[in-house]
Amino acid sequence: MSYGWHDRGEDDERDRQRGRAIVGLLLILLGLFFLASEQFGSDLGQYGWPIFVIAPGVFLLVVGLAIPHEGGLGAAIPGGLVTSVGLVLAFQYATDAYGSWAYMWALVAPGSVGATLTLYGLLHRRADLLDAGLRTAAVGLALFIGFGLVFENILGVDNLASNNPLRDAFPLLAVALGALIVLWNVLPHPSGKGRPPETPGSQTPPGA
Repeated sequence: MSYGWHDRGEDDERDRQRGRAIVGLLLILLGLFFLASEQFGSDLGQYGWPIFVIAPGVFLLVVGLAIPHEGGLGAAIPGGLVTSVGLVLAFQYATDAYGSWAYMWALVAPGSVGATLTLYGLLHRRADLLDAGLRTAAVGLALFIGFGLVFENILGVDNLASNNPLRDAFPLLAVALGALIVLWNVLPHPSGKGRPPETPGSQTPPGA
């Protein structure tokens, strides 16, 4: 009897083939995009230099998310990190709020790691990764809001950047996050209390 080992190996091989095919397709699309941009004289630099950080990050993220086995996280997590760094740089490029690195690091790590795990868990129906991702992303968001309140609204780290919209947003974000935390801890949640406790003698022996 094979006990499913042969079938699992075939499934793994199909997953790897599908993942390689998706990576190849993405490379083709990326090449066609740059060929078209060269042909029609499109200059990506007009959107600001952070686009050259965001683009490879998004590519890595999409490739990693497309790979259906857990090895895809090896590309998705770095892709999420690079993408989040590029987005932070794009925000700073637009607002001159470069002092925001004092709190925006929380969106890069652990924030983007949690967001990537959440996306991967949703796409591939992995409840364990979804749960871990949501918790990690929540920690990153809480750190971002907490440090943002301190550095922007108390210390005024970006006083020279008058067009930083986060200064007015942080109090509202803090209220919203606090309300969510209170509701999460007040509302009832399903628990495993109705499940009878397992004892060593209650387990079904193999082959029974």
